[in-house]
Amino acid sequence: MGRKDKPKKISAKKERYMKFRKEKPTMLTMSPPEITEEQMKERRLDEQRIGEFWRSYRRPPRRFVSERKAMSKR
Repeated sequence: MGRKDKPKKISAKKERYMKFRKEKPTMLTMSPPEITEEQMKERRLDEQRIGEFWRSYRRPPRRFVSERKAMSKR
């Protein structure tokens, strides 16, 4: 005995909320805006400054809330 080919029943809940489902675009084409030579130079300088900052930045030591905790840490 084989299966009978009958259409699959869709639940009432799925059918009711089907109208809220939207088709999503499969591929978005996004390209960055064209920038001028001057803007490129400025951006490069900014990135260089940020890199230098992080290379030389030393975080300050943590401060303890109370002296009691500080004493227990020593």
